[in-house]
Order: sequence, then structure tokens, then C-alpha cells
Amino acid sequence: MLEFIAKYWLEVGFGLLVCGVSAGFRVVMQKLRERKTEQDAMKDGVLALLHDRLYQVCSYYIHQGEISLPEVKNIEYLYRGYHALGGNGTGTELFERVKELKLKEE
Repeated sequence: MLEFIAKYWLEVGFGLLVCGVSAGFRVVMQKLRERKTEQDAMKDGVLALLHDRLYQVCSYYIHQGEISLPEVKNIEYLYRGYHALGGNGTGTELFERVKELKLKEE
């Protein structure tokens, strides 16, 4: 009798244990996929906001024709975040044009 229990029920127990671990792994992987999707959406949103702000501020100073050093530093701070998130060449082109502007006397 003990041999029967050891032979068959232990196999059933290990089978159930493996099923439980597999189900848990599946749930964890689904949560990771959902988190990655949400993180990608957040990244895209932040990138869009940085692009918009960079475009607005660069356009303003390019129209003015001059810029102060603290304002360049502020734009550079925006640009670094934008570029690190994978921003496109539009932001880079605007930033380069702003760096070439005449500096204001303070």
C-alpha cells in the first residue's frame, strides 16, 4: 500500500506542483508584458511633451535672434532628456540652430 502511494500519488503531487509553478510563471510574464506596454506609452508621452516644449522654446529664440546663456542651458537640459529618450533629428536641428544664435548681454 505504501508502495502504491509512493509510486502514483507522489507523481500526481509533483505534477500539480509543476502546473502551479507554470501558472504562476504565466501570470508574472503577463504582468511584465502589461508593465512594459504601459512604460512604452509613458515614454512616448514624455517624448512628445519634450518635443513640443523644445520646438516652442527654440522657435521663440530663433525668431528673437538672440539668447542668453542661462536660456541656452535650459534648452540644453530639455534637449538632453529628449535625445536620451530617442528624440528625432528635428529637435537636434533646432538645438543646433539655437546654439548658433548671438548671445545677449546681461
